[in-house]
Formats: sequence, structure tokens, C-alpha cells
Amino acid sequence: MIIDIHTHTYPDKIAEKTVEKLSDLAGIKPHTNGTLDGLVESTKEAGIDYSVILPVATDPHQVPTINEYAYKTNISYKRKGIISFGGIHPDSPDIARVIRGIASLGIKGIKLHPDYQGVFFNDVRYKRIVMTAASYGLCTIVHAGVDIGMPEPVHTTPDMVREVINETGANRVILAHMGGWRMWDEVMEKLVDLDIFLDTSFSTEAVEPDGMLDEQKFTEMVRAFGAERILFGSDSPWGSQKKSLKWIQNTSLHKNEKEMILGANAAGILGIK
Repeated sequence: MIIDIHTHTYPDKIAEKTVEKLSDLAGIKPHTNGTLDGLVESTKEAGIDYSVILPVATDPHQVPTINEYAYKTNISYKRKGIISFGGIHPDSPDIARVIRGIASLGIKGIKLHPDYQGVFFNDVRYKRIVMTAASYGLCTIVHAGVDIGMPEPVHTTPDMVREVINETGANRVILAHMGGWRMWDEVMEKLVDLDIFLDTSFSTEAVEPDGMLDEQKFTEMVRAFGAERILFGSDSPWGSQKKSLKWIQNTSLHKNEKEMILGANAAGILGIK
């Protein structure tokens, strides 16, 4: 089984403009049109069994709509091969109630993007979210490291991650972009001993920008953290699902390591058999 734990889509009405705007900001070309149908097509073409959508709430008022859409998407996940996580904003009123509602809908996790949400990851509001999500058995995926389309400062650094994990004791946190985009040496130095997961999205030479992880460095990180803590992600539409998958398949990692990374680990988190 192959699962892409990190993808994005946008509502049909705004997908074209949103993708165009983000493409201009980041200086990268998309690999789909950013719609749900585009992701479904890409998922099938790449030979991926399931793709997980990670919605980002940039305003607290968006949260109910995001989570209703996630619930409806998940009803037909086996037919379309698409699963959606929920969304929450650090300024959402009554965070416990929102997370309880997400869990009651059967949604398996939430996505945080501190850069887009304008709050540093070690803020007490995020700590509360991470801890509450873990108490309901939800995983939390957080953008980590530099964001290619956003200016400084970095809102999720390895030091902030360490602070959050140590204070909350949460054990279902997934750090996107191999723990911190373009902060990988620091990730290795400061986070290896924590009970966390990393996803591979937009971090390897499978994507266009220079300065990505080559096979040697990627393998070093996999072996340091353990393949059981690495999850395959493409960051579609910003990364090609097909190229990202083939890149990992073509590495010299052992067969069982690839199986864990490409699907087994995510299947366990998502409860898919």
C-alpha cells in the first residue's frame, strides 16, 4: 500500500487563482490544477492508493467549513482514494470543543501552518492544540522549517519543536518537510531523540528547487530517525506525486524501509488495513 500523507487542494471556485498566486510567490510550477479532481487523477496516475489532503485554516471562521468538507470527503475515501485531515486555527474559540468535534467526525488528524497562521509554533495556543489533539488520538501535521513562499522569520524551528514536545508530551506529531525545510542539519542535531514523525514532502531531489536532500543525506536522516518514523509525502500540487514516489523507490534503502515509508507507517496512523 502506498499513501501520500501530504497533499493540498483548493475549492474549485478559487483553485486557479490560488494556485497561480502561490506559484508566483514560491517561484515554482504546480503539477496539478489544485482541484480535488486534479488530485484524484494524479493519485491514480502515480499508482498511489491514498492521498491525504491537509487543509490550512488562515482564519478561525474557515474552520467549520473545512471540517465539514473533510468529513464529506472521507465518506467516499475508498472509492476516490482521497482522505482529508481537519483544520483548526490558533485563534479558534474553545479549542477543546473544536478538536472534540473533529474527532467525533472520524477525522484522523489536523494540519497546522504557523507561517500562514502567523503564530510561532511554541506559542501556548499551539501547545494547547497539540496536547488536546493527542488526547483524542489525533495526529498533528505541522509545516516545519522555511516556507519557500513566505518571508522570514521561520515560525517552526527545531528548538520550538523540542519545546512543544517536551512540554506537551504529545507523541503523534508529524513534522512536514523532513522535520524542517532547509534546516536539516539542525533537525538531525536536535530532534532525533524525540518521539515524532517526519514526512518527506518537498524535501528530496524529486522536486525542482536546488538545495534539496540528495540520496546520501536523505538515507542518513532515515537511518538516524528510523524508517518507522518517516512518512511519504509529495506536497502535491507543488511536488509531483509520481516523481516523488519513484525517487524513494529508486533509493538504496532496504525493501522493508521503503515499505514502511511509502505506506505502512501512514496506514497505522490512519487505521487503514
